[in-house]
Amino acid sequence: MKALFALSAVAMTVASLLAACGSHAPAEETLRPVRTAEVRYDDARDTSGYFGSVQARYEVEQAFRVGGKVMERRVDVGQTVREGDILAVLDDVDYQLTEQATQQQLEAATSRARQAESDWRRLQALKLDGSVAESDEEHAQSELLTSRAAAEAETRKLALARNQVKYTILRASSSGVVTSVRLEVGQVVAAGQPVVAMANEGEPEIVVDVPEAHLTAFKTARYRAWLASAPEDRFEVVLRELSAQAAAQTRTYHARLKPATPRTLPLGATATLVAERVSSGPPVAAIPASAITQSQGQPALWAVRRSGAEPIGTAELIQVTVHGYRNDDILVSGPPAGALIVTAGVQKMAPGLKVALLSSVRSEDSGQASR
Repeated sequence: MKALFALSAVAMTVASLLAACGSHAPAEETLRPVRTAEVRYDDARDTSGYFGSVQARYEVEQAFRVGGKVMERRVDVGQTVREGDILAVLDDVDYQLTEQATQQQLEAATSRARQAESDWRRLQALKLDGSVAESDEEHAQSELLTSRAAAEAETRKLALARNQVKYTILRASSSGVVTSVRLEVGQVVAAGQPVVAMANEGEPEIVVDVPEAHLTAFKTARYRAWLASAPEDRFEVVLRELSAQAAAQTRTYHARLKPATPRTLPLGATATLVAERVSSGPPVAAIPASAITQSQGQPALWAVRRSGAEPIGTAELIQVTVHGYRNDDILVSGPPAGALIVTAGVQKMAPGLKVALLSSVRSEDSGQASR
């Protein structure tokens, strides 16, 4: 009987120990944090970026119309000038001497013409009484016409000589800003040699080079541009000119685009141009390239199906169709609009895996840190 009581006591002790062990709650399942993005559909767009520079639509190379030694240079690069302002001056001593010599030749030719006219008038008077022959009168008349023509020619030469004196002063043909100067005092320049370049700041353009492979899409695209000095200020531009022939060395096409609304742009500034064209095809969603994975050799995504309002969900694999690439994004279709896809940690995913949205994990961590 005592043995039975002892055995019952041992059994009760073991039962109490087992009950104590079973009173502990099971360990809470750890959720894997993931970063997600929402799927948003839009028309498929071909987007290309180009680097270019701001240039003036009208840029004029100024040159002397005569050659000579440079005596004065009155402008520098970046200086704004008005039409008629003096840019540079040549030594005009030789041209002044030529003008003086031509003036003297004109005076001599004019004197000869007067003398020929006087001789012809005297012969006209003598011809009435038959004192001179008909041939003498004709000869005098020919001399008169020749001397008058010679005097007229000398008049034209004098006008040319005076023009050459004026051409020793180079004046701005229009208002603008000086973009380059290629002469110095003492330098000898030839007639027609470009020495000063001027640009009209009133009509700036963005100039880019378009590869041959982008040419067709570029013609029908919409354009936006911004400057490296002000990347937040973006503006619309329109295509004004596209070269019909590719450059021999680069095999690219020169394109000039002007602002859709007139605006001032600093000449020479670096510009970025984005050409965007809506493609014909189904709507696509742009997702980060890190979100793409494979399933049986086909592209796929890991989507998160949320469980109620809590920031947790279940991972599931869905098939997608890839339509193209845009910088660091991939254009896909397949997942429903508004779906949450995993963009980081896709290698750790498995069907049915419980995950926590990264935003909720961060908020919980920040709450624990505040405690």
